[in-house]
Amino acid sequence: MIVVTGATGNVGRVLVEALSSAGEQVTAVSRGTRPITLPGGVPHRRADLSDAESLRPVLDGARALFLMVSGAGDHVNAGAVLDVAKAGGVDRVVLLSSQAAATRPDSVSHAPLRVLEEAVRRSGTDWTILRPGGFASNAYAWADSVRTRRTVFAPYGEIGLPIVDPGDIAEVAAAILRERNHSGGTYELTGPALTSPRQRAAMIGEAVGEPVRFVEQTREEARAQMLQFMPEPVVDGTLDIVGRPTAAEQRISPHVEQILGRPPRSFLDWARRHAPAFS
Repeated sequence: MIVVTGATGNVGRVLVEALSSAGEQVTAVSRGTRPITLPGGVPHRRADLSDAESLRPVLDGARALFLMVSGAGDHVNAGAVLDVAKAGGVDRVVLLSSQAAATRPDSVSHAPLRVLEEAVRRSGTDWTILRPGGFASNAYAWADSVRTRRTVFAPYGEIGLPIVDPGDIAEVAAAILRERNHSGGTYELTGPALTSPRQRAAMIGEAVGEPVRFVEQTREEARAQMLQFMPEPVVDGTLDIVGRPTAAEQRISPHVEQILGRPPRSFLDWARRHAPAFS
């Protein structure tokens, strides 16, 4: 059995579908109480990574764990979670971390992920770490303004990053969970090209069939908006990446293509598939 945490998210939901379609026995885990739609035969269990003991009945009899931590990850005792996993029989862990865990080693916002990575490496299980860059699905933050005003508001309008499709992350995770030749690997996951916020706004417009206007925010305007739903260290860390990316953060990684045997999907492809959210 493969246990997928974060199963209601943009990565976890697709991962559950991919594993189920491949004939794997999967248990979908989330901490929420809202109903979710799962493939036939896939059970949903509620547990909270901040309470390792809540995972014990979920992980009993599992052989592999996809570990995805919400937010900054500072609410999770990684060692306790991994001890419970091993006690349940888990011998393989795939951790969804972040590119910034490597590119911003001194960043307060990503310090908890570095702690998680180190705990996974010391766990005594077969482990693989995935480090994606920015998610294409972060554009959902623009959905309301696109629907109501056909406008996107964002800072740093001309700075490009190789945004990754969460579906590609999920497919990579599925391949790694099903294969035995990725133990000890750390993979950086990006899209196929650099795109700027202004370009992504135009691509959303192409996807919905109407022009979308781009309005550039100042850093201060964007920060005030983001602080309404994100912790301050995460806001500042995110703005540093999108505003002053390092060369490593703008590098296009070959790992998606190496694992899946096809190029990563573009932001435009993602926007077309999710156009109803912006229409």
